[in-house]
Amino acid sequence: MRYYLICGEASGDLHAAHLVRALRQCDPQAEFRAVGGDMLRAEGVPLSTHYARLAYMGFAPVLAHLPQILLGMRRTRRDVAAWRPHALVLVDYPGFNLQMAQWARGRGMKIFYYISPKIWAWKEHRIRAIRANVDALFSILPFEVDYFRRRHGYEVRYVGNPTLDEVEAYLQAHPTPHAQPSSLPKAERAEGACGEKPSIALLAGSRRQEIRDNLVRMVQAAAPFAHRFDLVLAAAPGLPDEVYAQALRGKSLPPVRIVRGDTYGVVRRAAAALVTSGTATLETALLGTPQVVCYYVACGRVVSWLRRRLLKVRWVSLVNLVAGAEVAPELVADGMTVANARRHLAAILPGGPDRQAQLRGYDLVRQRLGATGAPHRAAAQMVDLLRGG
Repeated sequence: MRYYLICGEASGDLHAAHLVRALRQCDPQAEFRAVGGDMLRAEGVPLSTHYARLAYMGFAPVLAHLPQILLGMRRTRRDVAAWRPHALVLVDYPGFNLQMAQWARGRGMKIFYYISPKIWAWKEHRIRAIRANVDALFSILPFEVDYFRRRHGYEVRYVGNPTLDEVEAYLQAHPTPHAQPSSLPKAERAEGACGEKPSIALLAGSRRQEIRDNLVRMVQAAAPFAHRFDLVLAAAPGLPDEVYAQALRGKSLPPVRIVRGDTYGVVRRAAAALVTSGTATLETALLGTPQVVCYYVACGRVVSWLRRRLLKVRWVSLVNLVAGAEVAPELVADGMTVANARRHLAAILPGGPDRQAQLRGYDLVRQRLGATGAPHRAAAQMVDLLRGG
């Protein structure tokens, strides 16, 4: 069978790469092509477009790059039509992918959505597009099953959460959290990521706009602790160092070490982390590192006002959504100030008053996610559906 995958950011690229590996086990004759990133490429999947050319979020960035995004969609449609896959596998990224699903409907391919759009948070009207154009929706968040069933009478397939598999694979390959310098990748040794001091991890997002909005504030929040902790930035794949250098240029800040290709290692070795909202919050929880969720956006008061009126959920981070409680503090929009981030960071560093409670909350997150094996379960169901099961 031929599978065409589309993802639009680093986390989706990672999930898609593990799904490809599972699909090869379930369908030894499988062929792949994708809009994706470095992880899919490392799995030997030819890319028609790298997602970095399309990864924009928020009204202003999307509007500014709309011609580029529309061109990418036209090219993707032409590529899909020419390759004629048996299945179009959409991975999150709903603004782009739901339009691709509408275009692909009726063109002789199954449409599978892996990692369902988060319509329980906002844009609930997207359920109409899902009903009309998606053959099977695969959920990785346990609370989504009840939401889709009770509110919309729509059955989704909960397959487990692939982040469990990804973190478990990392932990098995790296049983010792504090690696010796000689065992670290060359790039990391050169930048001194394994210093003598403990560290604070900085995960500033995978999009340029997120980094411009959040990184300086994160470093400023952590600055008073720099005499005790190294500040280590986990660079997003597909973004050059210049993106980070430009964000920090001209600011009076403590040194920040940049590490590539070892985000899990950076997080696991850290005493605490400042993390933008997204899959990284769940990864940080499963790796057992206390965190503060940080997500600044321009016009913060307006965004906070809109959030209270448009968002249908109390929290925005996956770690809190899965737990059903505020396990990690969330600083969003105008709540993401340097002073707030610094105060919450102090509370979760070793000896801080909130550290142990957050770690206990992580146990609840692990329990609610269930067992590992999400990519294989999703792959097996996709292959079964393609074979008429």
